[in-house]
Amino acid sequence: MAMPAIDIKIEEEDPCEEEGDNSLKTDKTRGSKKSHECVCCGHVFSRGSDLKCHMRIHTGEKPYLCEECGKMFTRRQDLNNHLRIHTGERPYTCEECGKTFAQKTALTTHIRTHTGEKPFMCEECGRQFGSAAQLRGHMRTHTGEKPYTCESCGKEFRHQCNLRRHKKIHLGLRPHKCDICNKAFSQRSSMKLHMHTHSTEKPYSCELCDKQFGHVENLKKHKKTHTGEKPHSCDECGKKFSQLSNMKRHKLTHTGEKPYMCIICGKQFTQNVTLQAHKKKHTDVMPYM
Repeated sequence: MAMPAIDIKIEEEDPCEEEGDNSLKTDKTRGSKKSHECVCCGHVFSRGSDLKCHMRIHTGEKPYLCEECGKMFTRRQDLNNHLRIHTGERPYTCEECGKTFAQKTALTTHIRTHTGEKPFMCEECGRQFGSAAQLRGHMRTHTGEKPYTCESCGKEFRHQCNLRRHKKIHLGLRPHKCDICNKAFSQRSSMKLHMHTHSTEKPYSCELCDKQFGHVENLKKHKKTHTGEKPHSCDECGKKFSQLSNMKRHKLTHTGEKPYMCIICGKQFTQNVTLQAHKKKHTDVMPYM
C-alpha cells in the first residue's frame, strides 16, 4: 500500500540528535494546534521534528551506519549507544553494587533489582516487570508469538537469547567447561547443573523413597517415576513421556529430522549425544568412561 504524502515544516537539523529516552514522547491532546499526527499509525507528537524521526519506523530509513560492523540505526543516539559494544565503554555505574553499563536505560532497569520497583504490569495476568522489554517478552507467553526462528531446524523461540543458545547445539559449540573434569557444555545452565555431580551435597530429598538430589529439577523428574505421570504426548502416535525432552527426541523418529550436524564432515544426527560420540572419531578421543 502506498504511503500518503506527508507535508511537515520542521527545522533542517536531524530531529533525532537529542539525548534522552529512546522512546519519543507523544502528545495525548490531539486537539492541540501544535500536535502532529502520524498518518500511518495515528500517534500524535507535540513537535514536527519528533514526528519526522518517528516516520523512520514506517519508512525503514536508517541513516546512521556503524563503521565497525555495518549495523544501521534510525537515530544518532542509538548509534552512539551501540558503539560502546565495540569500545567496551561502560560509563553508567550503579551506586548500590558498582556494576557498570553501556546505556543509561540499562542502568535504570538494573537499579530496580535493588529497589524492587516493577512499574510495567501485564494486563492479562497482573504480573509485574522491571522493564518494558521484560513485559514484551512475557506477553508472548499469552499470545503464543515466537518471532525468532532457527534457520537450521525451524524451531521457534520467544526470546532472541534462547535462539542464540540453541544455535550452539547445531554448531557443536560447547564454550562452558567444568573446572573439575573439563566436560564441556553448550549452555552455562547445563554446566552449573552438572557441577552438582561433583558435590557431595544433595539438599533435595524425595519424600517417597528418601533418594537425594543435588538439583531440584532432578528431584522433579524423579518424582514422576513414583506417580507414573506422563504429561507429554506425541501428537503423531499418542505415545506418552514423563519428560518433554524425551518426547521431542521421539518425535524426530516421525519427521526424519536430523538437526545435529558434524561441522567436520557434514554428517547429521537425530540426537546431540550421537553427534558428540561421532565427533570423537575425528579427534581419535576415546569415549568418556
